[in-house]
Amino acid sequence: MALKNPSDSPQGHTRRPRYPGRNPRGFHERYKELNPEKYHADVEKILASGKTPAGTHRPIMVAEVLRCLQPSAGEVAVDCTLGGGGHARAILERVQPGGRLLGLDVDPLELPRTEARLRAAGFGPETFVAHHMNFAGLPQVLATEGVAAADLILADLGVSSMQLDNPDRGFSYKHFGQLDMRMNPSRGEPASRLLARVSEDKLAALLDENADEPHADLIARLLKQGPVETTHEVDRLVRNGLTAAFPSLATPEMKMSVRRTLQALRIAVNDEFSALDALLRSLPQCLAPGGRVAILTFHSGEDRRVKKAFQAGYRADVYADVAGEVIRATMEENRANRRASSAKLRWAVRATD
Repeated sequence: MALKNPSDSPQGHTRRPRYPGRNPRGFHERYKELNPEKYHADVEKILASGKTPAGTHRPIMVAEVLRCLQPSAGEVAVDCTLGGGGHARAILERVQPGGRLLGLDVDPLELPRTEARLRAAGFGPETFVAHHMNFAGLPQVLATEGVAAADLILADLGVSSMQLDNPDRGFSYKHFGQLDMRMNPSRGEPASRLLARVSEDKLAALLDENADEPHADLIARLLKQGPVETTHEVDRLVRNGLTAAFPSLATPEMKMSVRRTLQALRIAVNDEFSALDALLRSLPQCLAPGGRVAILTFHSGEDRRVKKAFQAGYRADVYADVAGEVIRATMEENRANRRASSAKLRWAVRATD
């Protein structure tokens, strides 16, 4: 007698769902892209086409970061924003033998996956330690690990592709999802609750300060008309409102306003500027004499903070040298990974006396 369904088999075998075409629309349907270790060839094809596989983060400006940090054998490194581990792996390879890297990340969902990935690459506890911690807590992590000061420190302030691509996290208007945007979903309030709580005036100020949004007053008024629970509701309200107010406004500019709106909400939900300010204040005592720091930013507000802190430290002889100009990704990298186009890299070297 034929079995009625796979679960009737003695082994309880369940047939894997059929891969829905070359480019599945749903994030969770893209199980090949989400499992690059198993489907390496499929992922390589996507990368070769100039696209980023879903849920896969491509580290930005790796060569430039390495030139700024100059990692060498035996040094102690810190990656303040571990993310997918791409920068960390490149640094770990260069501080061997004898070196180690401390990795920090506030995201409890992605941190275990990245730690497992680096362990599988051969980096044991003696060379790599992961901490579930916001980078504002860097001094605490160094104290816990018995490290007086690090030889090199990296902070990549961008949102990882794993977070942007996953609709369950609510970071992007390109995917329907609840408007959450918390880096750590177990703490704080989601963006939808923030929108419901703040006044229209405060929301407008938030959009201006966090994203330099030129239509901040109008967008704040639109978002306060009623409960906004999903990413697509933000997209619809902003686009429709801008179209009604500015009929000649180009579609790309409307998209940018949606992106800036979500960016401003994300920064507010995660209190990112306060965390960055805390990191910048603690850097001098966290860096060994002659130590190097590199920070990747993706927003003018972040870059201004980093630039001013480094310049102030240079004037006070805290830093022996700082970046004179911002470093940008190459044209080749921008073509291969469009998320690199907004990245700005600055560096500083701790004074030796």
